[in-house]
Amino acid sequence: MNAIATAAALSLPISLCRSSKLKYKKGVKAGFRVFAVLEEEAWVEKKSSWGPLFDVEDPRSKVPQYKGKFLDVNQALEVARYDIQYCDWRARQDVLAIMLLHEKVVEVLNPLARDYKCIGTMKKDLAELQEELAQAHRQVHISEARVATALDKLAYMEELVNDRLLQDRNTNTEESEQTSTSPSSSTETLNAVKRRLPRKSLNVSGPVQPYHPRLKNFWYPVAFSTDLKEDTMIPIECFEEPWVVFRGKDGKPGCVQNTCAHRACPLHLGSVNEGRIQCPYHGWEYTTDGKCEKMPSTQLLNVKIKSLPCFEKEGMIWVWPGSDPPSATLPSLQPPPGFQIHAEIVMELPVEHGLLLDNLLDLAHAPFTHTSTFAKGWTVPSLVKFLTPASGLQGYWDPYPIDMEFRPPCMVLSTIGISKPGKLEGQNTQQCATHLHQLHVCLPSSRQKTRLLYRMSLDFAPLLKHVPFVDRVWRHFAEQVLNEDLRLVVGQQERMINGANVWNWPVSYDKLGVRYRVWRDAVEKGAKQLPFSNSM
Repeated sequence: MNAIATAAALSLPISLCRSSKLKYKKGVKAGFRVFAVLEEEAWVEKKSSWGPLFDVEDPRSKVPQYKGKFLDVNQALEVARYDIQYCDWRARQDVLAIMLLHEKVVEVLNPLARDYKCIGTMKKDLAELQEELAQAHRQVHISEARVATALDKLAYMEELVNDRLLQDRNTNTEESEQTSTSPSSSTETLNAVKRRLPRKSLNVSGPVQPYHPRLKNFWYPVAFSTDLKEDTMIPIECFEEPWVVFRGKDGKPGCVQNTCAHRACPLHLGSVNEGRIQCPYHGWEYTTDGKCEKMPSTQLLNVKIKSLPCFEKEGMIWVWPGSDPPSATLPSLQPPPGFQIHAEIVMELPVEHGLLLDNLLDLAHAPFTHTSTFAKGWTVPSLVKFLTPASGLQGYWDPYPIDMEFRPPCMVLSTIGISKPGKLEGQNTQQCATHLHQLHVCLPSSRQKTRLLYRMSLDFAPLLKHVPFVDRVWRHFAEQVLNEDLRLVVGQQERMINGANVWNWPVSYDKLGVRYRVWRDAVEKGAKQLPFSNSM
């Protein structure tokens, strides 16, 4: 496959510079040698014991020069490979510089050398070394930025190849003329290439359309088992149809249309009588499969209302609202081993379920939106990434210690590593001793309403779940967090209905939300092989 790109857009600016020679200023001071660094590359002393470990050749002289030329995929990857080699070489120089400076600090503080130096000399030497160490640490940060730039280039190249966005060189002569002069900054050139190449189209705008029937052909959780007693009913809406869930004589749950066949009275206003739901208008009674078994005051007729396949698994009630035969297996939504469930909360929210999923699959908004709840005190990172396999719907956030997964058709699972309140950065979930696991189920009630099932689990403080009224505390906190989101998402929904595109400019940290939209679009179009199916 042919590829179009320029070397200026793929190689670091340093890779086009000439190599500098190592220079040292040697001298004897108070009986020991001092090395003053005159250039950033002049860290390695040939006779140092550390030299052989860091003796890696400067790769810049070997960088292929493709300035002003078009590259195929192999040539572009070759340039990117030299970028990585340079980052490795630069990092070794940084590490060696800091090690040598630390050796100098030890030498200055060596008791055997103190006889030859006064206190003033030692203070001066230490001050000079402190400045040199500070400069070395600054260089480390510069190298880290270069590594990030190189990795971003490789990731973008992978995206171009995977999405077949690399165009034929023969049809882009005009583009070639525009890229013949390379900008001085690698970030600028990378952005220039992104602007010139086609971008993924993701249009989510206008009034919410009726749900496609194909989106119904999945098992959907609709209630928690603990909320469904033998004598209770749970009314729900699912894909704009009213249903009611209750338990039959055998204790198994059933889901029937929430409309009496006689006079269209809502059945959930009635009661459960011996495993049958009784209409409050004239007392007609229906079983979990929708058959009317009792008609007081009249002759029994063969009447049946619509019912859905209903199943109970791992503390949740599931229904299959689609017309296709139900799948034989249900996904597991249990928390990981070692976790205990502390709260199960159900809410009805005035937003379309896709917009709510977009919100839940995005963590970059937290330090700006949730400033009064869980993200209070969070710093704003210079870069937020969601790292995931190319074919995945799960991954982890950087720099936050949070793992996250979208599980079709409407579930979000996340595991949050807890280090210090408000200070989540700097560790991954495996390095944290305690964790919070969350499950969000976004059931599409209607085009502007979502039934949210929220389950919270902890792998610490097992006695906390037995504290009186603690469930009210969790619910209050959950409502606070959701209210911070809702005021934004409701406004977003209003503008979307009026024609605004809520996915107009996706950026790098939107990756998981974009993949959800790609998956959903493929379902509605009837794709034979759904995207990201390898990860499910």
